[in-house]
Formats: sequence, C-alpha cells, structure tokens
Amino acid sequence: MTEMLNWNDLKYFLALSREGSVSAAGRLLDVKHTTVARRIQALETSLGTRLFDRTPTGYAMTQAAENLYDSVVSMEDKVRTIDRKAANQDSALAGPLKLTAAFELANRLIIPKIGEFCRDFPDIDMQLLMTKGLVDLGSMEADLAVRMTPQPPDYLVGRELMKLHHGIYASKQLLEQSSIEPNIILFENEISSPQWVKQHFPNSRVALRMDDVGSMAVAAANGLGVVKLPCFIGDTEANLLRLNREVEPSKWGIWLLNHVDLRTTARVRACKEYLVEKIEAQKAVICGERSNYF
Repeated sequence: MTEMLNWNDLKYFLALSREGSVSAAGRLLDVKHTTVARRIQALETSLGTRLFDRTPTGYAMTQAAENLYDSVVSMEDKVRTIDRKAANQDSALAGPLKLTAAFELANRLIIPKIGEFCRDFPDIDMQLLMTKGLVDLGSMEADLAVRMTPQPPDYLVGRELMKLHHGIYASKQLLEQSSIEPNIILFENEISSPQWVKQHFPNSRVALRMDDVGSMAVAAANGLGVVKLPCFIGDTEANLLRLNREVEPSKWGIWLLNHVDLRTTARVRACKEYLVEKIEAQKAVICGERSNYF
C-alpha cells in the first residue's frame, strides 16, 4: 500500500510522528500548523484508518501509524539517497556524453574549441562521433548532434544556431588560367547544373562528383575545379580563394539537436550551452564576413 502513497503526504506523517504536535511539525517543515493538520487528515482518509490520537499533551501514534512508521522511514532513506546522488552528479557534472557532428563542423568549428570544455569538466567522458547522417541519433546512440541541414527530421528537437553562407571557391593556380573556362566540382546527387553553375560557368565541364563537402574543398584546393562551399569551409581551406560572384541565400543552417525521447541531464545542458557560445562566437567565418574576394 505504501508504494501507492504520495511521498509529500508521508513527510507530514513522519514530522508529526517525531515531533508530537502539529505546531512543531509545521516549524520543521516550514509550513503552517493548519497545513500539517489538513495533510494528515487527507492521508488518513486515503488510507481509511486513523493514524493519530489527539491527547492533552499532543498527538500520539495509533497502532496503524506504528505499523506504517518503519516502512515510511525506509522510504525516506531511499529518497535521501536518490537526492544525494542526483545532487552529486549534477554538481560534479560527471559521466558519459556523446556528441555527434558532421566531419567538417567538428574539424573546423568544434574540435579547435572543445579543449576548454574538457578542461572545465574533467569528469565528463566526452565522446565525439563524426558521422554524416542522423542515424546515430535516430537510434538514440548519442546525446547531442550538431548538423548542417535545411530542416531536421521530426524525431529530433533543437534549435538552428545560424544560417550557413556559401561562396564559390577555386585554387589560386586555377584562377591564374583566366583564358580557360574552369571545370566544376559538384555533389554526387547534382545531376543537372545548379543555379550558380548556370549563372557563372554555363560552359564548364564537370570534373568530379563527390559525396563529402570537406573532400570537395580539398579537391578544389588542388586545382581540380571550381566549387560552391559553406564559407566556414572555403575560407579556412588553405590554397582556396573566394570568387566575387553572387550566390543565392542558403536554406541550410547549423542545428544543435537531440532526440525527442532523450532526457536532458546536467552535463548535456552544460555541453549545449558551451556549443552555442562557441559556435555563435564564430559567426564571422560561418557567415563569410570578409571583403577580400578574388
């Protein structure tokens, strides 16, 4: 029966059992004595039995109360143990934390900044999983995800930190061949020419199709062709220059996500706050805020 009882009601039972008066029990619980009397009456009604006899010297436990007392004390011990563990874990911010991120987001925006978080929270077992897709969160194998996406799937919740900005990039060596229409590098699923190609390089030839944006940047840096990249990748890739060519606004953004069924722990909240701060601090490179175009 005690498993069905409300612990908040049982706290009043224990206080009155130990103090012997509603006034003393009220002071112990920091409530009015009338509240104690009312909660005890409600508990007696719920149990269908009288728990206390009112005597000239205070409240005396009935046999029913004495039978109940040890079980409630045991429950109190368990609640206190749970509270202590929760408090210790929350203050210590300890335990495993799995963060998944797209390769280039991790390599260029997160890994250079994550050392501070690891130093501040040495008891957090940070595990950084670099993957392309969202399957790891779909099967709830990670706590947090940082992703480039136009719109996350419904089974994930979170916030868009900022929109991505793109530019058109090429190596210096390729740009010096001004008399030649440059080749282009596209994603593998871009079967027809995207708008930026039609607008700026209508006579170009597709040199390479690839399935990874970081590898596209490396290919372009090695002179294989012109490529459209997020500015935080193109502007930070050695040997790439951004062309002064118009690019339509991107629908893609950087999102911080977690699975709808995953509970938010203190360490997850701490990591969220840290990631928001560090990614927003890199707004200039993400948004391509520089003027030295080629």
